[in-house]
Amino acid sequence: MSTPAPSPLAIVDAEPLPRQEEVLTEAALAFVAELHRRFTPRRDELLARRAERRAEIARTATLDFLPETAAIRADDSWKVAPAPAALNDRRVEITGPTDRKMTINALNSGARVWLADFEDASAPTWENVVLGQLNLIDAYTRNIDFTDERTGKSYALRPNEELATVVMRPRGWHLNERHLVDADGKQVPGAFVDFGLYFFHNAQRLLDLGKGPYFYLPKTESHLEARLWNDVFVFAQDYVGIPQGTVRATVLIETITAAYEMEEILYELRDHASGLNAGRWDYLFSIVKNFRDGGERFVLPDRNAVTMTAPFMRAYTELLVRTCHKRGAHAIGGMAAFIPSRKDPEVNKVAFEKVRADKDREANDGFDGSWVAHPDLVPIAMESFDKVLGDKPNQKDRLREDVDVKAEDLIAIDSLDAKPTYNGLVNAVQVGIRYIEAWLRGLGAVAIFNLMEDAATAEISRSQIWQWINAGVVLDNGERVTAELARKVAAEELANIRAEIGEEAFAAGHWQEAHDLLLEVSLDEDYADFLTLPAYERLRG
Repeated sequence: MSTPAPSPLAIVDAEPLPRQEEVLTEAALAFVAELHRRFTPRRDELLARRAERRAEIARTATLDFLPETAAIRADDSWKVAPAPAALNDRRVEITGPTDRKMTINALNSGARVWLADFEDASAPTWENVVLGQLNLIDAYTRNIDFTDERTGKSYALRPNEELATVVMRPRGWHLNERHLVDADGKQVPGAFVDFGLYFFHNAQRLLDLGKGPYFYLPKTESHLEARLWNDVFVFAQDYVGIPQGTVRATVLIETITAAYEMEEILYELRDHASGLNAGRWDYLFSIVKNFRDGGERFVLPDRNAVTMTAPFMRAYTELLVRTCHKRGAHAIGGMAAFIPSRKDPEVNKVAFEKVRADKDREANDGFDGSWVAHPDLVPIAMESFDKVLGDKPNQKDRLREDVDVKAEDLIAIDSLDAKPTYNGLVNAVQVGIRYIEAWLRGLGAVAIFNLMEDAATAEISRSQIWQWINAGVVLDNGERVTAELARKVAAEELANIRAEIGEEAFAAGHWQEAHDLLLEVSLDEDYADFLTLPAYERLRG
């Protein structure tokens, strides 16, 4: 391992946390500082490039596969690196934040993989950022057993061989960490904080456990962003003295621009690539964001009406499976977000059947695994993939050469029969306010109406409100969506919440602030690229 120079990074505006010195060591901060020094300028250039590309989409209202990378797509000879044993069978993956209880429950869940989330399922308070790292260190050293003070229930890890393999998700390129700044006062990208602390403390420890430092890469918009991550991996492996190719990365294809560059993304990461994942809500959010001024043909109906069987979503997922298997990578399906009800078995019965149908479809389409948000869904998803896979670890041998997706198929939004409804507008407002309020309290994964929602939920909710207003959409009840109508629905929802939870709980929460922020990002003429950017300015801690 390289001898670190004293870290030039400063921790600002942060109360000391218990055991933070175990995470924020001088050596670990020196590593993060070096990532920041070497790679943040390129991150900044890539963010600027995103804005340029969005302006081009606004001008042309179309996207296509890149002509300049046609040779990479045409070359059938290259493949990604073989999967390590710990990532060869990924038939069920559970997702969730890295609080102490979730860490134990996810590792014990019976899923093959746990997506340990520092991104959309985690509100980036300093406490969540630092103590989440500590929880993972404690899990790997088996020092994480604890008793819940409120319930008295004890939690302990199963034997190592029964635990899920961790794939950690750092924050996206667009988010900074305001509590960690360099000598010039510039904030360090959250991606480098999350990746850097985790990698520095755990890379060798994971190798000793027979696994490795594995990552999910969120919000990627181009192969050039994947190239930056690959360069980060190469540098990091040399820095701590582990073999090149030890890192494995799965990229979420959750932006419409990335859907046109799947092969190129795998190519850039080929020595470190593990697979691609189909991320539904952020993908829809990205379509609205990029084509928000593209006219009526790009208007999405209610988010719950856009199922994975919609023609343009089928095109996206089938292209993902074909691309992955052509290149020897895993194709991982989308999220089953249902949260079982302790009170209503009938709700559970209907929802479980929907989850089963969704996972059956993914397994039969050729996916190698899929996501769930709750441990009770692990057996259902496992059964769907067991039926197709049997004893095989994956189905990468299914090349899906029958799939032929054209550029226009991915953005054929108007192939949907469904239309926006008044109930859809109400639901977008309800979920938006309720999620943002929880996020401002430091919760990133929130159960709302029996669904586990994360930041992508709020993004698609506020984006649809924005799009419907700006496109002058007329709803099923004959009302045109206007700023005034959105304000009226939001005021009614705020009153309903107050009546539902009572004055005391309402006053103790961030309900008015959440209401105001939802309306700000839904009604402002200048569309905010990410809701979490203005929300982060309001986040305490």
